[in-house]
Amino acid sequence: MDPDHHHTAQFQLCEALLSLQNKEEAFLFLKDLCTPQELSALSERWRVCQLLADGKLSYREIHKLTGASLTTIGRVARFLKDEPYHGYRLILNRQNQGP
Repeated sequence: MDPDHHHTAQFQLCEALLSLQNKEEAFLFLKDLCTPQELSALSERWRVCQLLADGKLSYREIHKLTGASLTTIGRVARFLKDEPYHGYRLILNRQNQGP
């Protein structure tokens, strides 16, 4: 797939996600879009992100609680702290603001 087409496809996916109106619709879309393993991996990363942001548990404790590999935990931590995208942080901040 050429890079421009890949980039366009990613933005089209983002548009599709933005059209979802509630958690139930989001869940149904993700169930259609992802294999059970992919959905499990996404959910695991998000849970790891929340636990890392909370700052109360070590990597090993998060591993024991979630089953996530130390590599996955380290990658999520890097994206949470160091990477320029700040997607994790954006959503964490919005969820902490409440309705």
